[in-house]
Amino acid sequence: MDYPLLLGIFPQVLLDGLILGFMYALVALGYTMVYGVLEFINFAHSEIFVTGAFVGVEILLSLQHAGLLDRVSPVLVLLLILGAGMTVSGLLAVAVERIAYRPLRGAPRLIPLISAIGVSFFLQDLIRLVESVWRNAFNLVYPGLEPLNRRFELTATVDVSVKALVVIAASLLMLLALHLLVNKTRLGTAIRAVAEDQATASLMGINVDRMISITFLIGGAMGGAAGVLFGVQYSLINPYTGFTPGLKAFTAAVLGGIGNIPGAMTGGLVLGLLEAFAASYLSLLTGGAFGAEYKDIFAFSVLILILIFRPQGLLGEVVRGRA
Repeated sequence: MDYPLLLGIFPQVLLDGLILGFMYALVALGYTMVYGVLEFINFAHSEIFVTGAFVGVEILLSLQHAGLLDRVSPVLVLLLILGAGMTVSGLLAVAVERIAYRPLRGAPRLIPLISAIGVSFFLQDLIRLVESVWRNAFNLVYPGLEPLNRRFELTATVDVSVKALVVIAASLLMLLALHLLVNKTRLGTAIRAVAEDQATASLMGINVDRMISITFLIGGAMGGAAGVLFGVQYSLINPYTGFTPGLKAFTAAVLGGIGNIPGAMTGGLVLGLLEAFAASYLSLLTGGAFGAEYKDIFAFSVLILILIFRPQGLLGEVVRGRA
């Protein structure tokens, strides 16, 4: 076994895992916020994620077609597509909650779950239809923003691109902003009150429907931001791009403790690191018997083990109290 090689690629694998982990964490927050308030898994969240990615690529392609992409500051372009992706995905999440989930709020849990799966398939085909009519293609590539593609060589075996640093910095800022919003503001207090007990919160003058809509708005906006950052980092997207990252983000939410916001962040980072190390080291450690193609099996095996041995997650599932 080539131990110098194993040690030599460790910093690069760690960096790649952190980038992937922050991406999963942003998407996982959408799952965990909705579950924390409604005890419901929004399986359409992966399509809300990919909607943000398509909003970003459409703006970039429009700027490129108009000849403005190279004339406008990359920072402004990035802020524009992030803001647009978060806005559209957040509003889409609110619309989905209002149309597909709110009428079923008092129904048995299986019914809204089936509705969420139906919304997921509907949004996939809607994105494919719109892009096929608009561009006669639905496999789109993010135009490169030249300054973001620059790479810095940290060591002989480790380099990092500007866009990777942007992904990490943007993710950290948004995760910090969400933490402060939920824990340090009156709005966050109202959301937590609704999560604790909807009936009591309503008696205290809190508009429960509005707080639930705001929760979907925030979760959808986080998903949209993750979609834009995913497109910037990995370039190629299509209507089905959100399925696997969405499933892994759900795994991250369960891994950290479903309904637990710090748990979603922790679970995303842990899963991203595990997947990066599996992709890079499985082939080396098994003499080529297993390669990077087995990283997804490894990730979901972790979910199975967590469900068996610690179903409440690493940081514990948020359990509602009752007065």
